Amino acid sequence: MTTHASMSTRRRTRARPHRPSTLSWAMPVALGVIGGWWATSIVRGGGVLTGTQLALGLITGAVLAALCYGLGRVQRGLPTGTKATAYGVLFGGTVGFLYSLSDKSVLASSVLALVTGAAMWVCAFYAFHVTED
Repeated sequence: MTTHASMSTRRRTRARPHRPSTLSWAMPVALGVIGGWWATSIVRGGGVLTGTQLALGLITGAVLAALCYGLGRVQRGLPTGTKATAYGVLFGGTVGFLYSLSDKSVLASSVLALVTGAAMWVCAFYAFHVTED
């Protein structure tokens, strides 16, 4: 069979590379800065800032920002329960670590981490379940 001469051809468009949104990196950076500043201020205790305290704050902020960014990158592929668990573990672990910097016991830090992580799991599960397609 022959085709009609006026039949249009499809234009091929190049696939543009996916650029992450500004919020996908700005939110982890902001959380990292806040977490690093918080860790530094807890360890400093109102005294003079030393290099070790500054290093602890920078490392804490960098690790928190990297974990938040990584979780944000993979969260779309995770089921609702796993996604909520990941957010609960990240939040609870961060709060427990920051609480442990104030010279509290390991048991008190662990209990606070479990309680805040469980609360975050409930909130995240509800939020993800409600907005699920």
